Amino acid sequence: MSEPLHHLLERNACKYPDDPAVRHPATDVTLTWRELNAGANALAHFLTQNGVGKGDKAAILIPNQPEFITAFFAILKTGAAAVPINVRLTPAEINYILVNSDSCAVIFEESLRAAAEQALAPEIKVTLSTKDFASLKERFSTEDPGLPATVYDPAEIIYTSGTTGKPKGVLLTHNAVYCVGSMIAYETGIRYRDRVLHLMPLTHSAPLNLFVIGATYAGALNITGTFTPQALLELVSQERATHFFGAPVAYLLTLKLPNFDRYDLSSVKRWTYGGAAMSREQVLAALNKYPGSFMSLYGLTEAGPNGMAMYPEEHPRHAGSVGCRGSVNTATMLVDDEGRPVPAGEPGEILIKSPSLMLGYYKNEAATRESFLNGWLKTGDIARRDEEGYYWILDRKKDMIVSGGVNVYPKEIEDVLIRHPGVADVAVVGVPHREWGETVLAVIVPKPDQKPTLEEIRAFAGNYLADFKLPRLLNYTEIIPRNASGKILKQEIREQYLKAQKN
Repeated sequence: MSEPLHHLLERNACKYPDDPAVRHPATDVTLTWRELNAGANALAHFLTQNGVGKGDKAAILIPNQPEFITAFFAILKTGAAAVPINVRLTPAEINYILVNSDSCAVIFEESLRAAAEQALAPEIKVTLSTKDFASLKERFSTEDPGLPATVYDPAEIIYTSGTTGKPKGVLLTHNAVYCVGSMIAYETGIRYRDRVLHLMPLTHSAPLNLFVIGATYAGALNITGTFTPQALLELVSQERATHFFGAPVAYLLTLKLPNFDRYDLSSVKRWTYGGAAMSREQVLAALNKYPGSFMSLYGLTEAGPNGMAMYPEEHPRHAGSVGCRGSVNTATMLVDDEGRPVPAGEPGEILIKSPSLMLGYYKNEAATRESFLNGWLKTGDIARRDEEGYYWILDRKKDMIVSGGVNVYPKEIEDVLIRHPGVADVAVVGVPHREWGETVLAVIVPKPDQKPTLEEIRAFAGNYLADFKLPRLLNYTEIIPRNASGKILKQEIREQYLKAQKN
């Protein structure tokens, strides 16, 4: 039986008041469960007294640090839903999410004040900087608000881009997030007083819903920071981390460090990876270097995220697969375009069924309907199942690019690049990248007597898009291939690029 997510924090404050709850090594700040709960309570009372309540949405623009977790639980305590926003987005992108989510409040890190203020919409009635957090406990009650909440109330809206190029808000209930948080604690063996390291952005569903909630569920310590290869080694060693989740690129880049072997990584019980494909060779390379065991996670934000897991003992034979069965409380199947199960060896789309599935895309009923088939979530991922039942991802129905575990959508980039004064036509595709899984290739038809460089294209697009969406490669062409309906033949573009790379 699940419960409202903030009850996990309140129970830990009662059970383990003086145990560490969250630590930020960069500033040497550690909060106990009592302190974390008290801070969240004071913030919740502030929000409530300023009109934030049940049914509202409140945005969080804070990087990986204790204030993010404080703000997240505080919003839930008011009965509102949290809207985490990637701190790397531009003000225009932030504004879109604030407006689309109907957020009435924004809690931001002081260093992001300029971006937050540029992004504000008229509907925002409450703003608060993290620099004001300390004074809240002097001005507002630190007792639990005790406001009514049910497990079926919305807990959060996580934004993930759609094929139209506009971000879509995935609406998840307390029950859905509780299901995936408790699932990952069970699957990865997170236990009381373990030390879970969070270096991937907490604005993404896997770090937040799986590992922050999973650690809180178990009474483990949350260690926050920002990923760099060196930071991963240093923090695991210094903080004696027991669990870490990262995109494949996090592991691959860290493997390249010449001082890798100087660090003691023996404290880690479970390394977990997901968010992008990882080849068998890359998985085995990581297995040979990192001490401890590896687990592969496959799933979608729309499922909590939830889906499949591949366990440590399965890696030697099946590395590169995403597993052969759904994780706890989850079922998967492979179907053809008509929704019929496909036999082993045949390609099909992965479907997921779980109590962690989203209510739907916020204010997008059409996209919600398209995402479900008889109660199953359609992933858009094409895979084949081998004779032993293991799923192997082949491709995606949609043209989503996954670069370093982050979803990037071509049309959003195309819509910006076509506005460049030197671009007559454009197509954006994902092409293979050894470390990042995929990277962004822009193919442009220049206007007469113009030929913008990659640097110029990136500088222009950087005014509208986050840096991880910017093209890393640029090719020129006389015509963008299209079919009779005018749709870009992106597979043809990819094949042309790969052929040129071989020559």
